[in-house]
Amino acid sequence: MAAGRVAALGEWALIRGFALAGVRTVTAADPEAVRAAWASLDRDVAVVILTPSAAGALGEAVRRGPLTVVLP
Repeated sequence: MAAGRVAALGEWALIRGFALAGVRTVTAADPEAVRAAWASLDRDVAVVILTPSAAGALGEAVRRGPLTVVLP
């Protein structure tokens, strides 16, 4: 089974620490930027950590992509 990468998407202040663990961080500060970043994720991304506002901006789109986890 092939392993996938992990990405974190949302506001920099909330995701920056994940970079220390080797997670690809994708900064997106507004809903349009979040949707664009989601659409541009590499195909090998298996898990995406979302900030609450990023999850809200994506809405139902998260059901058609990699596994997602929303930060509290």
